[in-house]
Amino acid sequence: MGERVKGKSAVVFGGGQTPGETIGNGRATAILLAREGAMVLVVDRDLASADETAAMIEAEGGVAASVAADIEDELQVQSAIASCVAKWGRLDILHNNVGASLALGDASATELTAEAFDRIVAVNLRGMWLACKHAIPAMRAQGGGSIVNISSMAVRSAYPYVGYKTTKAGVIALTENIAAANARYGIRANAILPGLMNTPMAIEARVAAGVPREQVIAERDQRVPLGRKMGTGWDVAYAALFLHSDEAGFITGVSLPVDGGGGVS
Repeated sequence: MGERVKGKSAVVFGGGQTPGETIGNGRATAILLAREGAMVLVVDRDLASADETAAMIEAEGGVAASVAADIEDELQVQSAIASCVAKWGRLDILHNNVGASLALGDASATELTAEAFDRIVAVNLRGMWLACKHAIPAMRAQGGGSIVNISSMAVRSAYPYVGYKTTKAGVIALTENIAAANARYGIRANAILPGLMNTPMAIEARVAAGVPREQVIAERDQRVPLGRKMGTGWDVAYAALFLHSDEAGFITGVSLPVDGGGGVS
């Protein structure tokens, strides 16, 4: 076990994951934070998935608990934050990992329905704001904390689906606003922009749509300059660990690409 976030309490929204053959960003981050000494509250709409992540942490000797919360429901989000403070006395780390595209009905600007667009906004952007809204007072009261919101390199590429790209761009603006407004309270807020990742959320929806898994992976791998292979949930997790740790104590308001060089190719 490491000590980079030793003694810190963390809430990881989206700490379960979509079923699939690989590990998701949220689960990997929850496990890594626990490996480095944090007490982790795993939050997910799917309680069984959150329980599974917590069990994986505890099996390694880490400290974890799990609760169910739908990021679209403000009372559930507020309750999850409150349960962390009640359990461990403080909230040092808020990690917002919830987001989806095709699974929410995303499409091009002319094909996307108004109902799907509203749902994408509610899940990808409004939910992150709600988590920040209810975490910030606890962090202000204790004199500081770290927030990391997961955006996407889709905001800087020709991503074909308008809902995901638009809301993930909003996540960057949200993060910058929170960073500026809360710096005087010792609260840092940063965003991570994953590129092409081999995670269940990225792969399984495309496979379910009828594209062979091997084709999905091969086509995505060949678009990554660094190593010619997609990243994994662990790549995002290590970036998050750094930003949440005291090593990044003078960093706030940044948007960190984790994309294998895709943004500069």
